[in-house]
Amino acid sequence: MPKLKTHRGLAKRVKKTANGKYKRHHAYTSHILAKKSRKRKRKLRGSTMVKPCDAKIFALMLHG
Repeated sequence: MPKLKTHRGLAKRVKKTANGKYKRHHAYTSHILAKKSRKRKRKLRGSTMVKPCDAKIFALMLHG
């Protein structure tokens, strides 16, 4: 069986931490910001960790 390729789209959006978890940025921050509350935009500003249920899929897509 051939080697699996890394999903390049995901590799550009996610970083693997030293503990083996995956770090990502929030969605909904690029446009149509006027209707979103100040509080909501502030919450979306930082990065967050990928949930454990999704981490398995990420590991397969990133191979590592």
